[in-house]
Formats: sequence, C-alpha cells, structure tokens
Amino acid sequence: MSESGGEQYFTEQPSSDDRRRVISVRLAGRDVEVETGSGVFSPEHVDQGTQVLMNECADLPETGTFLDVGCGWGPLALAMAMASPQATVWAVDVNERSRTLTADNARRLGLTNITVAAPDDVPPGTLFDVIWSNPPIRVGKVALHEILDTWLGRLAPGGEAWLVVAKHLGAPSLLNWLREQWGHARPVERVAQSRGFHVITVGPSR
Repeated sequence: MSESGGEQYFTEQPSSDDRRRVISVRLAGRDVEVETGSGVFSPEHVDQGTQVLMNECADLPETGTFLDVGCGWGPLALAMAMASPQATVWAVDVNERSRTLTADNARRLGLTNITVAAPDDVPPGTLFDVIWSNPPIRVGKVALHEILDTWLGRLAPGGEAWLVVAKHLGAPSLLNWLREQWGHARPVERVAQSRGFHVITVGPSR
C-alpha cells in the first residue's frame, strides 16, 4: 500500500505532512484508541492481513522476547505487549514516523514492555522467541528475502515466526522460498488461509 503522492510506507523519512488521527481498534481482545498518521502503512484501520495474523496466531508465551518486523503504527507489537505484559516486545520499522507512532501508542495504552527501534539499532546478540510480521511485500523480492533472512536468523532455537502474506502478492512463492531457505533447519508450514491471505509459520529448530 502506498500513501498519497506515490510515497511508500517503507520510506525511511516520509516527506508528506504528518497528519495524525485517532482511531478505535480491537487488539488482544480489547477495544482501544490509537493514533495513526499519513506516510505509514494502513493509517485508517487494522489492515485485513494483520487481522488475519492476530486471529490465527497461537497463544503467546507469558514471557520471552518478541519481535514485530515492520511495525507500522504498531498493531502487532501493541497486541503482543497487551497479551503478554511480562514479555519484552521489540517493534522494528525503517519508517521513522511509524516508529514514533508506535512509541506514542505504547505510552497512550500504558505499555512499558515495548522497545521501538530502527532495524540497525537492535543489539546484534538479541534472539527472539516469537516473531510476528505482516512483511513489506512491495519492497520487492530481493529486499524482502534479505529482511526475512536477517530476522529469521535471529529466532531463538525454540522460537517461532508467524508471517501473513496476501495470496495475490505471492504467498505461495514465498512459502516455497522459505522452505528452500529454512526448511533444512526449521519446519515451514502454511497453517491458515483466510480472506485471501496465507499465514505461514517458521517453527523451532529441528
């Protein structure tokens, strides 16, 4: 999804005016108000892919280190932090405005267990027990594969990643690539299909 004027949500520093709005959404079984803005992914609502992912994901552990890759204004990170208040949740995005909105929304909801960061600012030794991502498919296949390789390589041995991808944007081919790239080390499965989206898991080390 691109913003007005053709600007992409994965732009590091959006040039559009920062037009903010407050919207009502349902996260982790709660109705809450959050702030969104121009120049970020899905500013008007929780997009369908993210909804599918949250509906299909297995119950989160009570504790651990979690990651939202491509956090946007923060729906996945906020939901994880609300569901598992004793966990540490990292929210990562290249888009500076997305990071600001996620941090602001964490404060708005009183969530103290979210750390918002640019990708290069996550300490190299950090491993993740859970990764949730509605990845930025529109960055292109090469860049997408690089993003996924980077973060899947930082799954803890017992960790699991959950990804949601639209079928018409290449979910079947991405599943095949993930199996080729990671299937020798971790089980890779399509675990759900809903509303035109596929949910793919990369499971604990074999």
